[in-house]
Amino acid sequence: MLLKEYVEFTVSEFSEADLHYGHGTGTALDDAVYLIYVTLGLEFDQDFRESNRTLSESEISLLNQRVEQRVSERRPVAYIVGEAWFCGQPYTIDERALIPRSPIAELIQQRFAPLLQSTPGRILDLCCGSGCIGIACALEFEAAKVDLVDLSSKCLELAKINMRRHGTFDRVRAVRSDLFSNLSGQRYDLVVSNPPYVSEQEVDSLPAEFRHEPRMGLVSGKEGLAIPLKILRECQAHLHPDGVLILEVGYSAGALAERLPEVPFLWLEFAEGGEGVLAITAKDLERYREHLI
Repeated sequence: MLLKEYVEFTVSEFSEADLHYGHGTGTALDDAVYLIYVTLGLEFDQDFRESNRTLSESEISLLNQRVEQRVSERRPVAYIVGEAWFCGQPYTIDERALIPRSPIAELIQQRFAPLLQSTPGRILDLCCGSGCIGIACALEFEAAKVDLVDLSSKCLELAKINMRRHGTFDRVRAVRSDLFSNLSGQRYDLVVSNPPYVSEQEVDSLPAEFRHEPRMGLVSGKEGLAIPLKILRECQAHLHPDGVLILEVGYSAGALAERLPEVPFLWLEFAEGGEGVLAITAKDLERYREHLI
């Protein structure tokens, strides 16, 4: 079977299965190409439509197993192949952490312009999961020191694998902490956080693909705001005076804005899609502290 024929077959299988695409791909074609190309070690700039590559029996056997996993188990492709891309770089990923898909990638690639007054020297990736946000920041800001913080020791194990993969051990460290609890006296120029923000009610209604991800990385209390609110309350003490917090709250953005109408959140827009990410300065966190209590 030719590569292009197998891609067409997989797209048909995925389309008939009515899968959900919310973990870095948007269509059956995207999902199929990602699964097949990573499995075969192909470069993504190769157009399968123009390829005359013939698949071996062993390649077809492995691909068939992985297609079956995707369809029957509703397991996201990134978990099946053990790899996800973020900010143009590959990251090792498994069920210890959420699959990277944050629109914050676009901010990193833009060096957070025009949100920062100067190049950040110290960066915190809070609720780091696989470490992709913090490591991507370290790769973009080559002189910055970055802390990856998570409560889950399993996430930090995975983050260390990605630190090693991208050669950032000299500037990036992994710290186990319940938010800021083990960061006494630490201050940063930039805090970036994609914390759990899904409500307990909403998580049970998500497509089956999300059930493969750690619940701890998704759920944040009954309304989805427990952890984001705690971050907003505590972050100012860990920012330099000109520092900035970037906080992703996804579909809980409306509930947060309604909960804190006085606080001047800057809701960011993304050319490549995505929503529910805010920016707020250390000065505004201090100024509106009484509203956050």
